[in-house]
Amino acid sequence: MSADGNPALEAIALRRDLPGDPPATLVADASLSIERGSFTTIIGPSGCGKSSLLYMLGLIDRPTGGTLLVEGRDVSGMDGDARAQLRLERFGFVFQFHFLLPEFSALENVMLPIRRLGRLAPADGKARAMDLLRATGLDGKEHKTPDRLSGGERQRVAIARALANDPALILGDEPTGNLDSHNSQRVVELLKALAHEEGRAVVCVTHDLSIADASDVRISMLDGRVRSIERGKGNSAP
Repeated sequence: MSADGNPALEAIALRRDLPGDPPATLVADASLSIERGSFTTIIGPSGCGKSSLLYMLGLIDRPTGGTLLVEGRDVSGMDGDARAQLRLERFGFVFQFHFLLPEFSALENVMLPIRRLGRLAPADGKARAMDLLRATGLDGKEHKTPDRLSGGERQRVAIARALANDPALILGDEPTGNLDSHNSQRVVELLKALAHEEGRAVVCVTHDLSIADASDVRISMLDGRVRSIERGKGNSAP
């Protein structure tokens, strides 16, 4: 929980429908709570609503119904600008495709959200970006463009970028989907450390059951609904 006792995220009967005749339901009545310091995975077959749920939790997509609380704050009525600002301040995102800008160096990619938020002077922003690259095992790679980095290195740059504004919540959509087993394990260990050692809430959609088994909490979905919420083998709670 956050310092005030609230979960990092709380969803109450979240729903997302696409317009049509009849409407297509992507997520129906999803209720769950995400704690800080936990590594949570969302699993289920393709098309079951995993990514749709994640994008609602991350304020990327707006629910059709239900309530979403971010650190105890009801964000259901926020306009688009307020949602975008809250994403920038409190969320970090890691996707299956790293979405690094190809013409920018690793350092410049990590500095992008820092510049956008505008809270740090340029020298301080650069120093923070360098610290994050070192923390993700990329010391000496800061001036390389993405085409000169391996797949695992590119994904670790994406994680460093996600951490740029010190978010409380890290959301990943198949963040290991394009990696080999060695790099996949390295990324998962990094994400788990962000939860267990730094107290962030980390939520990842994955098809990899070995990752789900190693998580603290495993949310299983089927046909747009949350079917079960279970403790995984990685649960660090007593």
